[in-house]
Formats: sequence, structure tokens, C-alpha cells
Amino acid sequence: MAECCLVSGRELAQVLGSVHRAPPALTSLRLAYCSSLKDASVLTMIPALGPSLKVLDLSSCVALTNQTMKAICTYLIHLSVLRLAWCKELQDWGLLGLKDPSEEPMLSPQLHQEVENQAPDPQEPNSEPQGPSLLMLQGLQELDLTACSKLTDASLAKVLQFPQLRQLSLSLLPALTDMGLAAVARGCPSLERLALSHCSHLSDEGWAQAARFWPRLKHLNLSSCSQLTEQTLDTIGQTCKQLRVLDVAMCPGINMAAVRQFQAQLPQVTCIQSRFVGGADLTLTL
Repeated sequence: MAECCLVSGRELAQVLGSVHRAPPALTSLRLAYCSSLKDASVLTMIPALGPSLKVLDLSSCVALTNQTMKAICTYLIHLSVLRLAWCKELQDWGLLGLKDPSEEPMLSPQLHQEVENQAPDPQEPNSEPQGPSLLMLQGLQELDLTACSKLTDASLAKVLQFPQLRQLSLSLLPALTDMGLAAVARGCPSLERLALSHCSHLSDEGWAQAARFWPRLKHLNLSSCSQLTEQTLDTIGQTCKQLRVLDVAMCPGINMAAVRQFQAQLPQVTCIQSRFVGGADLTLTL
């Protein structure tokens, strides 16, 4: 039902959640670009889907929040594919299974400060989930969090620990840093496809730490990663020997000479996207 933008989910939830009939043995549900879909309908629908569901696509359902994330982590732990691209209201709290601080009762300023001083920091290792976190989905093979722009290292470094994960997209996450990248690399060593375009805080140093965990990479998108240089190409060339497709378009720190050298180093790479590398003036194309 992708791109059925008038579907709010109420009727669909009634059908799937009807107590008068057995739940359907759905294996795949695609509701991408159903922009009218709200948490309330999804929360009614998800418990009825059952363990048979393997693929859930909620890409660009922009109104969905941490409540939907919590329901997915509670009822759909057998998923192998989860797509949440452009669900821009998702936050670290939802992925971590922690209580959203905005749901806390109003406190006086003095009491609020005392609670804040005692509360665990989600970036600290001892922050234990208070509810179901993304870690419940240990069978995941594909995860798309593209443009979930409120996510940071605080959650990504903790919950992206999926030994079976083959495909991951973290493109357009402005808060992703080298620390988060290294943690993701350690937690997801089986990746074959990785998209990190427009992650402007990633540097050569981060790739030096991460690349050694990804010898199986075949498709890698680093387009518009503005801090990367030819040093990252060298690192990839030394560690990612199975690479077939690389995108470094619009990376100002990488020049064509470095791209040609990389291709000579790894002749099995069949496609390298290198448009406007080296800081080319894009206004010339207009």
C-alpha cells in the first residue's frame, strides 16, 4: 500500500486487529509514503501482525514517533527488514527503550535539577533500557534509518549490534560522528551494503577505526561526506577487498587522481561514482 497518501490506518487497523477473525499470516507490509499514518493506528495494527511478518516498510511516514518504535520492538521481534527512512520524529529514547523525558510530570525547577543530576546519561554505558529497545530485533538483515535526523551516537552506538545485518543506511544523519561509526562497525560486522551519504562529521580517522570490521562490504555510499580525503580511499582499498560499487560523489576532499589510483588498486570495483569530487563548482552545471 505504498504511496497511498490518504490512508490514515484506522480502517486497516480495524481489519488487521479484528478480534472476530484470526490474524492474517502476513510476511510483508509496505506502507511507505503513507504520510497520513499516525501512531494511534499503527499501535492498534502492530500487535495483530504476528510473528510471521518479516518485512515492514514505514519509510516517509513522517508523523510516526517513538511510540511506534516501542511497539515494533515489543511485538515484531522476528523482523528481518525494517525501513524507517525519513521518520524524522524518531529519537534516541525510542531506539534505546528509555522513557521520553518529555513524558515526565512537571517538576519545580529545583526538583527538576536534582532529578537531572541523578538521571543516567544515555551516552554512558550504564544506561540500561527501561523497555524494549531496537536490540530486540536480533534477526534484522536490513535496516534503513535515512534522514532520521534526531538520532545521535547516544543510541546508534548502543543498539546497532546486529551480527546478521547485511544492509544499513544511516545517510543524512547530521549528528553521526566517528565514535558512532566505530561502534556501529564493531556491532554490525557482516555488512555488505552501507550508505552514509551527507554525514558531514565523519572523518578519515573514523574510517580508519571502522573499515577493518567490514571486509564483506560490496556497496558503499559516502557521497557528500565533506571531511573525507584520499586517506579514506586508501583505508577502504586495504580492508574492503570485496567492494564492487563505491560512491564518493561531491566529496570535496577527494580528487580524481585519488579515485583513479583507488580503481587501479581494486580493479574488481565495477562502478565508482565520482561526480564533482575535489570541490568542483556545482554552479557551472546550472
